[in-house]
Amino acid sequence: MLGNFTSIITLDFSNNHIGGSIPTNLPVTLRQFFLSSNQLTGRIPSSLADLTLLSDMSLNENFLNGELPDAFQSLTGLVNLDVSSNNLSGPLPPSITSLSSLTTLHIQDNHISGTLDVLQDLPLMDLDIENNLFSGPVPEKLWYIPNFKSNGNPFNTTVAPEPAPVQAFPSLVAPVPSPYSDAPVRHGAPTHHGGTSSTVRKNSTMRVIAYVVAVVLVIIAVLLALFCTLKLQERHLKRELIPNCHKKMAPKMTKHPSSTTDLAASNYKKEDFYGNTLRKQKEHEAHMIETSAGLRPIMAEKVAAKPIAPLYKEKDYISFDKAMSLKRNCTLPASVTSFSVASLQQYTNYFGEENLIRSSYLGKVYVAELSEGKLLTVLKLNNLTSNINTDDFHELVLRISELQHQNIIKLEGYCSEFGQRLLIFKYFSRTTLNDLLYDFSKKRLSWNARIQIALAAARAIEYLHESCKPPVILRNLEASSILLDDELAVCISECGLASDVLSNSLTQFSGDSRTPFGYEAPEISESGSYTDRSDVYSFGVVMLELLTGRQPYERSQSRAEQYLVRWASPQLYDINALSRIVDPSIDGVVSLKSLSRFADIISRCIQQAPEFRPSMSQIVQDLSLVLKDATM
Repeated sequence: MLGNFTSIITLDFSNNHIGGSIPTNLPVTLRQFFLSSNQLTGRIPSSLADLTLLSDMSLNENFLNGELPDAFQSLTGLVNLDVSSNNLSGPLPPSITSLSSLTTLHIQDNHISGTLDVLQDLPLMDLDIENNLFSGPVPEKLWYIPNFKSNGNPFNTTVAPEPAPVQAFPSLVAPVPSPYSDAPVRHGAPTHHGGTSSTVRKNSTMRVIAYVVAVVLVIIAVLLALFCTLKLQERHLKRELIPNCHKKMAPKMTKHPSSTTDLAASNYKKEDFYGNTLRKQKEHEAHMIETSAGLRPIMAEKVAAKPIAPLYKEKDYISFDKAMSLKRNCTLPASVTSFSVASLQQYTNYFGEENLIRSSYLGKVYVAELSEGKLLTVLKLNNLTSNINTDDFHELVLRISELQHQNIIKLEGYCSEFGQRLLIFKYFSRTTLNDLLYDFSKKRLSWNARIQIALAAARAIEYLHESCKPPVILRNLEASSILLDDELAVCISECGLASDVLSNSLTQFSGDSRTPFGYEAPEISESGSYTDRSDVYSFGVVMLELLTGRQPYERSQSRAEQYLVRWASPQLYDINALSRIVDPSIDGVVSLKSLSRFADIISRCIQQAPEFRPSMSQIVQDLSLVLKDATM
């Protein structure tokens, strides 16, 4: 009768002596389900298909038999699965291809047969299939998994041999730790494949010999190639590192990078800035240019597996000052206008209170009306952030001007006269999402409108995270930074301003206050580490505001209800509780199906661990489905 639980998220019965079979009636709200190291028998029930929120499941170290059920179509959020050390048999079911979030799969020490084709397109980082009855060939993509164990299977390796380069430098690929329970692993498990143990040892020995030969050949080839490349780079180093803005003065020099060094220098010119600057790959290239060394980083770049839904961290970028040293005196684009202080004073009534729109931690925002009637908004950086030098400020202007998206406020110009630092944006609206949610004199938002607002904001953040190179991390997302016009079109303001140039000026005096109170992810207060998943957490809080009509922190509430995330999280998994926390001021009806899906997205966004939060592209896809449900 476990299915009678209506809100339970985790069931962990590991390391006991529980017998019998796995119940077919389980709570549909389950996210973590652990039964490892027990005495369970029988088959794995196909009713697992009902656990659509499941993210982690371990059934290892039992006596389960039969085939894996073909019931994985709806488990798109499953990240970790362990059914190792059982008596499972038969082929892998076709529905495994639906596990689009699966990164860890342990099925070793069973009798599972067939081929591995259903696993080749999964985002696996840790795969253990040892001691089964799998036949070959092994799909080539599986050899690129960082932690892949396949010994003890009668593979037909003559059709598709293992690629030697991937196995050549195992120490360079970081193993992914298993997220499952701390149940002891049974060592010395019997081998369940069809051939004899001597045949397996012979095959393993032959593979080891092939690996060694391949390693030697690859090392020799790589070292020879790198030696020639580095010699060529030393010859052209001085000429190729001339800043781009000085190249225009040298007519004999090529306009396009023609070597690895040129490409690296070009990457510095195009890709350093927001968050902190370039990612580690660019840093490796920079070290290669500066020292004519760096063999190990280059080899690591070739064999390291591409990360699945990466978390872009501040430490993944080189220092701002180092990147800026390559870009001094470069010309700003013609589309960005340089304003004088006198003209801005005239347009804003000398920055009068009647022109003040709002205040942020970076400064005050004013509306400016030009002589021809055109409206602009002017961000006047406060005293703590206005002391940056002119070159750094111009680099800030350049990078913000490159942000081009229909849901992001466009930069129109700047002012850097007499030590002033002002940014001028296209005027969009005075109204923010915060105004519409909490100012009851404003228009009421329908449920469909709230979903559309969330979707438009998500698309803007998706652009910043996944289309900008390097990714732009907002750090300061809140309901007050989301602007809406009379038609409820959405634009996010002050994108790209959470850079080191501005943030460091603030934190020297006032501490790290870049994320508004109530929107900050747990890891920020613990380690001060910002990632793209920190923005995802803040976006989840904004979605909670759209759902409940309550602010992230309300002192007037009882102590148990003051923090929105803490109060609302347990109620997101039960439809009755969810219906009770919906904002009563929503205009019109609310579709229950869309409401449930909307709450599911929120619950994933506000996970405590950043690696369990979805990417913004996933959120955009899910919100599109929510909007479709609400419309129907």
